[in-house]
Amino acid sequence: MNPLVIVNPTSGGGRTGSVFESMRAAIETIVGPIDVVFTERKRHANDIARDAALDGRETVIAVGGDGSIHEVACGLMEAREKLPDSALKTRLGIIGQGTGGDFRRTLGIEHRLDRYCDVIAAGHTRRIDIGRFRYTAHDGSPAQGFFVNILSMGIGGLVDQYVADMGRQLGGTLTYLVASVRGLLKSQLGTLQCTMTTRGETREEVLSTRNLAVCNGRYFGSGMKVAPMAEPDDGLFEIIDLGNAPLFKFFLESSKVYTGSHLKNPGVKHFRCDKFEAKLLNQAASDAFLLDVDGEPLGRLPISIEIVPNAIEVFAPKP
Repeated sequence: MNPLVIVNPTSGGGRTGSVFESMRAAIETIVGPIDVVFTERKRHANDIARDAALDGRETVIAVGGDGSIHEVACGLMEAREKLPDSALKTRLGIIGQGTGGDFRRTLGIEHRLDRYCDVIAAGHTRRIDIGRFRYTAHDGSPAQGFFVNILSMGIGGLVDQYVADMGRQLGGTLTYLVASVRGLLKSQLGTLQCTMTTRGETREEVLSTRNLAVCNGRYFGSGMKVAPMAEPDDGLFEIIDLGNAPLFKFFLESSKVYTGSHLKNPGVKHFRCDKFEAKLLNQAASDAFLLDVDGEPLGRLPISIEIVPNAIEVFAPKP
């Protein structure tokens, strides 16, 4: 079967749908014939990818932003859990067309289409880990899902909600900057009871924080280098607690996240684990302490997260 290309036409501020025909010609020149499906609704990419994997499609390529990549990866994981011995044969391609591009950065995937198509045509792949989580939906019901890049709690959830409300019309970086300022102004300190397990050894921590990120990848928020040490294939999450500094100081320090130098701040804590659980002890902060997953608003605490090692094979240059 030909590679299946799943296109989110609304990504890139709506530009992807109008330019895809020229992109298709460029892809087929290097990769060969492809089949194309345009998404029409939320979670459509998830369903398409799952069905394609269950049908034995060897290559699925996501064209869109971080949200599209998240949906396609989730679809592949849903298929993986239905296959005997979790024997997922489908490889994932990532052609970034959105406002963030954060996971693409971690994998070293260039934005130039021709160079990435060369990677696909040459068959260069890398197996990556995926996060599996169980959480509380906004209506209070239990829910579960997967993430490929970063799941965060606190300001991150507020920012994602504001980004969704703004519609990303200002472009990726400016949209996230404006949303981040709004999130900072509305943020509250959360007191988290955390349980972290690393290869069978468990530790408990009570953390007072404005934002905590569970990282498989290095970047979030359209280029913020929150976890520069993260490797998406080492079987571990990097847990970054951005601390509980007063709001004004937190705001002044926040720009350091773009370079990764925030980790030099003694108020920022770093842990490493393969399982993570958190619950909010001060429920008065629950409305301002929301979850986000791969740049999309999610739900509320409590949450439990575990890593699924070597879960998906992704077309990527050698690290």
